[in-house]
Amino acid sequence: MSSEVSRVKELLKAHGRPQREVYFDLENSGWVPPEVVEAMLPYFNRHGYGHPSITNKPGWEALEALLEAQSFIASSIGAGEQELFFTHSGTEANNLAIIGSALANRGRGKKIVVSAIEHYSVLLPASELAKQGFEVVQVPVDGEGFVDLDILESLIDENTLLVSIQMVNHEIGVIQPIKAISEIVKDKNPNTLIHTDAVDAYTRIPIDVNKLQIDLLTLSSHKILGPKGAGALYVREGVKIEKILHGALSTQPYWPGVENIPAIVGFRKAAELALDNMEDKMRYVANLRDRLLKGITDRVEDFLVNGPIGSKRVPDNLNLSFLYIEGEALTIELSLRGVYVSSGSACSSRILEPSHVLLAIGRKHEEAHGSILFKITRYHTVDDIEYALDQIPRAVDRLRKLSSIKP
Repeated sequence: MSSEVSRVKELLKAHGRPQREVYFDLENSGWVPPEVVEAMLPYFNRHGYGHPSITNKPGWEALEALLEAQSFIASSIGAGEQELFFTHSGTEANNLAIIGSALANRGRGKKIVVSAIEHYSVLLPASELAKQGFEVVQVPVDGEGFVDLDILESLIDENTLLVSIQMVNHEIGVIQPIKAISEIVKDKNPNTLIHTDAVDAYTRIPIDVNKLQIDLLTLSSHKILGPKGAGALYVREGVKIEKILHGALSTQPYWPGVENIPAIVGFRKAAELALDNMEDKMRYVANLRDRLLKGITDRVEDFLVNGPIGSKRVPDNLNLSFLYIEGEALTIELSLRGVYVSSGSACSSRILEPSHVLLAIGRKHEEAHGSILFKITRYHTVDDIEYALDQIPRAVDRLRKLSSIKP
């Protein structure tokens, strides 16, 4: 560990600070706006720092903050406050939704249906259930990432316990037709539970759990410029789920331990900021995203747009595959120039693996390896986009001259 720390310190020292910095890696992590930080600060040491389950003043203050956040976030998706439960991340909420609902409702059946492009926090819990005797089936997607509705319909039968389809994909931004999916599923088996991972949809597109006929829905704080350490799971009233962790006192019936009150307060504030005039904010973000795409189109040859274009994609997402270079190399080159992005390839056990999402939409391994994800926010400016457009062609050109992968 000490050698790894030393290596990181050397990298940071050698890297230095570029003249200008533009951060597009909001899918993985990001900054927290000052208004959110300000809302959180009192709950560290001034008030509400107690345990919300304990009957003393600091505990009551913590409970009040939790209940206010619960009410606000629940109402923003058309849910009742008694239907929203906090976790410490979207990953925890997805695990609770998949494993918890399967264990509590196994009498309804043992088939679990997921899409081929779900987040790993859905795919891996489903894989664990397969080891316990559940049947897990993946629905394929087309070249833009849309679930094949005909195949989905064919998979639903009296043994189908759960269907989990993302509302918006975390890599390619495709907006799934969740209402149509729900209607297909419920028409064939009204007892089948429907879960959607909405962490990349929340505050980008309108969500109403009742209109969409959703039984379980996942949210995450840091995906909306809130702090890390808070997530939430909507559970429709009457739907049974089983705890997958057991521990000490908590106000949350499905998730034990002390609630992260500062993070929950920040989650609520981040949601409040993002939802205020959401359509105007997303229109602004879409214009910046389209400006970035047009600029790259005008200045760079041989790249692919991953996922749909236009209204079928969330406004903040742009995923491109630059041919003949590695995505990881491009993230490093751009980082040296002050443009921070992420690649669609994930470094696992020091071995570069192509994105399962990009492979599922038909990209070749070399195309998936060259992918770059940009996430745009309402805090980005035209100057940020123009700076990126100045640096991206230079970085791509330099790496292509060094690349052993030739057209």
